[in-house]
Amino acid sequence: MLSDNSPYKKEFLQLVDHIRTEVKSLKGQIEELEEENSQLKSKLREIEEGQTDIFSEVSESERLAIRHQVLGLISKIDNHLEDNK
Repeated sequence: MLSDNSPYKKEFLQLVDHIRTEVKSLKGQIEELEEENSQLKSKLREIEEGQTDIFSEVSESERLAIRHQVLGLISKIDNHLEDNK
């Protein structure tokens, strides 16, 4: 064990104190980052709630027309592929 008058003990205690200060500082940074993260998550949820998918703004008749067009394109592709066999 180091004696009370040892210069190594003083240096050791200074280093331990420095480590405690750094740990306290890092804990404070963690708390700040967690708070910022929470705020960002809240903003993201608000943005996501405000978004709608492309089809939710399209009327039923427009959806049917789009579906008909897509099915027509698929049919043309299938016919083209069959002709090239």
